[in-house]
Amino acid sequence: MAYSSIIKPSDYFNTKLYTGNGSAGHSITGVGFQPDFVWMKGRNQAFDHCWYDAVRGTTKLIRSNLNNAEVTQSGVTAFGSDGFTLGSSGETNSNNDTYASWNWKANGSGSSNTDGSINTTATSVNTTSGVSISTYSGTGSAATIGHGLGAIPQVMIVKNTYQAEHWIVYHQDSNATPQDYYLRLNDTSTAADFPMWNDTAPTSSVFSVGTSTSVNQGGGTFVAYCFAEKKGFSKFGSYTGNGNTDGTFVYTGFKPAMIIFKIYNGGTGSWVIYDNKRNTFNVVNLALFPDLSNQEETADNGFECEVDMLSNGFKLRGTGNAYWMNQSGWNYLYMAFAESPFVANVDGGLPTTAR
Repeated sequence: MAYSSIIKPSDYFNTKLYTGNGSAGHSITGVGFQPDFVWMKGRNQAFDHCWYDAVRGTTKLIRSNLNNAEVTQSGVTAFGSDGFTLGSSGETNSNNDTYASWNWKANGSGSSNTDGSINTTATSVNTTSGVSISTYSGTGSAATIGHGLGAIPQVMIVKNTYQAEHWIVYHQDSNATPQDYYLRLNDTSTAADFPMWNDTAPTSSVFSVGTSTSVNQGGGTFVAYCFAEKKGFSKFGSYTGNGNTDGTFVYTGFKPAMIIFKIYNGGTGSWVIYDNKRNTFNVVNLALFPDLSNQEETADNGFECEVDMLSNGFKLRGTGNAYWMNQSGWNYLYMAFAESPFVANVDGGLPTTAR
């Protein structure tokens, strides 16, 4: 049974939906905390996925569905105590268009971490929720970089912000030796064997990078988002699809607020995002895709499938050839963040669903 010291997960992660007005200075509130990492996507238009964070600074944009370098754009112009302020960019604030934003709390703009052979320019870390954001400059030689989590990260996402390069993802379940493998967030490819991580597993203080320009270009600049599992708040794992309406159940130890899916063995397919705000009750079936600019889609059981978000995990409800999420015998990765822990370690550990 999963016990959590995080009583209210929405103090550290929250999905906020909003409607654009096309005007600079549009204030989005109701996040519940000052976000340090905001991932935004237009729901009713084919807008790019826009990532902003407090470490790189406001107006510094990278797009997860593209391999482009960082650009300056007035998407987010300020982070506030309960949300963020938008500029006039249509990707994040087009008049009357609807948007989803996924928000994480780290620790502001951060400070340099010197645990690795490369000192980070800045690292913003929240050890309670297991989230860190680091920026660093590459050397072109194999190196280590401090993440500050004090725990081994199960997921890492690295982007070269200096020039066009793929988004590189580490997931602990991508292979029996995940340090030898990587995925790309900006496309549909499966896990590939290549020394992005210098064939070295991350530790509680550092992660390793090889010599690829995607993660360690000499003179290049990079951002790394690292996530360590916290019971009752986050879970990063894998499952095997069964192709049935009575789909696979995956135990997380909490009711999910957000789940990201990716096929990694058996075939190729897009990343898929579900959350508890675009669908406020089961079944959950409104999908967005981190590697695509496509507008929001309703699961059709052709590519993606419906999901039930339950008090202690999630259950797939796929039929036919939902091969991005539940093809029989194929293997899938997931990243999940909590709405509420199944059991909280307070007041005798009463299940939150019983309160």
